[in-house]
This record gives sequence, structure tokens and C-alpha cells, in this order.
Amino acid sequence: MTPSDTYQLIDSGDGRKLEQVGPHLLVRPAAQAVWRPRLPKGRWKAADAVFVREGEGDMSWTARKPLPDQWAIELAGATFRIKTTGFGHLGLFAEQQGNWAWIREQVKTLAGRTQRPPSVLNMFAYTGGSTLAALAAGAEVTHLDASRGIVDWARENAALSGLADAPCRWMVDDVRKFVQRELRRERVYDGIILDPPSFGRGSKGQVWKIEEHLAPLLADCRALMGAAPGFVLLSAHTPGFSPIALQNMLADAMPEGRMTCGEMTIAEAEGGRLLPSGTWARWSGA
Repeated sequence: MTPSDTYQLIDSGDGRKLEQVGPHLLVRPAAQAVWRPRLPKGRWKAADAVFVREGEGDMSWTARKPLPDQWAIELAGATFRIKTTGFGHLGLFAEQQGNWAWIREQVKTLAGRTQRPPSVLNMFAYTGGSTLAALAAGAEVTHLDASRGIVDWARENAALSGLADAPCRWMVDDVRKFVQRELRRERVYDGIILDPPSFGRGSKGQVWKIEEHLAPLLADCRALMGAAPGFVLLSAHTPGFSPIALQNMLADAMPEGRMTCGEMTIAEAEGGRLLPSGTWARWSGA
């Protein structure tokens, strides 16, 4: 599978986004795009496929042109396998690019300070964009997700990115149970990355609710990092979890250090208008 081109946000508005994903032009929902599109309707109608979310549980792709089962693109120094899923996801969250750059900086800083590969835990790791960033910077990574199919997808992305032999543990498990076992084993991580969903189920059906379970998990993360924690990146796509809310939650768990927060955004290719696409908070001990 040869990578073709990359990703671009072409336009947004009326609750949708028009994206160039390699050779294919796609339309997907974007709840925060409450403004008007800038491009004419004809450009939007030229999309190869449109994902429509009519109501709860009523979601589908409408293909206007034949799409392959999968294809690959290059983005932020990595290669990602793309496919249209039943939930509208493509296996790529381009809004995380700023966080991936920050991860690389943190890993390199820690490696220079400790003279060894930093150990990083990436939870709710999905198809592995943050894992690839940490591995490429020289970290030893534990990639953790509850879905075996998603972890396999991430491993394929690592292979496509030339990182098949990089030091990574690919774990399929419920995040909270895995963290508790790591605490009992007295394992210590230098950096932790987590992008929790609003709601989810673990590998054996365990229920995750961000309102109930995020704060205790962050406290456990602090315990996993020992006496000299390096960095924590917390991101979310949950309505109501603003950048300041995430920062306050992270501050409750971590000691004094450098705290920053903000929105994840994607800039339109023409004009640079920003599409808000989630929030983040970062803590570093340096």
C-alpha cells in the first residue's frame, strides 16, 4: 500500500467539513462548524463520499464514487492506513498534530536528561498517532487500547511508518484494570498520554464514563510516574470539557510544573480559518 498525498481540511460550515484525504474528497460531520461554508456548493457536491448522522444510531456513508477498502496517507512524518468506518472515523485525527510535535519534544528532552530511552504509556491509544510520535523520537512505548482490531491497525501504521521494530508493547486491555496491575507491579513511566472517550467499554465490557472515571485515573497516572515524572498529555473530544476544565483536573493530580491548555484545531487549506476539534491540557516537570 503506497501512501498517496496527505490530509487537508478544504472547507467547513453548516455542521460539516470537506476534507481531502489522500486522493479522496470526503464530507463528514463537524458539530462546531456553526458558520457558513466559503466554497460553492459545487465543490462540496464533488466529494467522493459523504458520512451522514441522522440521529442516534442512524449513521452511514453515501459513496458518490467508488472508494477502495483502504488507502494510505502521510502526515506529520508518519504513514497512516485510512478506511471509512461505521462511526465516520477514518483512523486519523489530524487535529492532534500539535500534540504529536509536543510529544516528540518532551521525549527528546527527557532522553537528553536521563541518557536512556524514556518510557511512555499511551492510553486510549486508538490507531497510534501519539505512539508513532513517541517512538520516532526515541521512546519505549506501551500502546494500550481495549479493541484488538484498533491495536492491530496501530501496529500496521507503525510498520507503514518504518517503526515495526521500534520498542513498543501492544496491549489490548481495559485501561483502568491495566493501570491497577501496573501499580501493583510497581512499574514506572516517564510520560503518559491519554485521550479518553466520553463513553466506552473495556476489553471485557467494562463501562467507561469520563465524568466518573477520569479524575481517579489521573490520580493513578501520577502514582505510575514515580518521584520524577516527565510529562502528561490529556486530550478530549467531550462537549463541556473545556481546556481550562482539563487543566484543572490535571493540576489536581500532578505536582507543580509547567501547565498549559488549549483547543485542538485544524486550519482550512485556503484562508487558514480554524475548525475547533477538541481540547488538551499538558503538564511537564521540566
